[in-house]
Amino acid sequence: MLMRRFEEVEHTADLAIRVRGRTLAELFANAAYGMAAQLVVPGEVAATVTESIDLRAQDAEALLVAWLSELLYVGERHGCVFTEFDMLEVGDARLRATVRGGPVGEYLGHIKAVTFSELHIARRDDGFETMVVFDA
Repeated sequence: MLMRRFEEVEHTADLAIRVRGRTLAELFANAAYGMAAQLVVPGEVAATVTESIDLRAQDAEALLVAWLSELLYVGERHGCVFTEFDMLEVGDARLRATVRGGPVGEYLGHIKAVTFSELHIARRDDGFETMVVFDA
């Protein structure tokens, strides 16, 4: 069965998505894709920019926030949105990935920050699930 990458969630904050993945690496990639889909139509982004990401954090939740925040920062620096994610290593405290994305003609929205609000990575029978809340 094909697992949905993410779904938008009604939230009192500006924007939230619920994310699932069979593995922690897939959860992180799906969260990044879900964030990108709030900014652009991912299929319309030509992947012309490649970046390597290497992060450490105290736990998986802090690592997820650092990962998504880094994608926003590097994307802003290059004037692009990342839509493709090769997760090389994802653990509770370390992430290494290669990401690809490209310039955007028109943004669907804007994300100012990734928050820790309601963030908890839960293990499920079929993998992992979390909710990510963005300050838009």
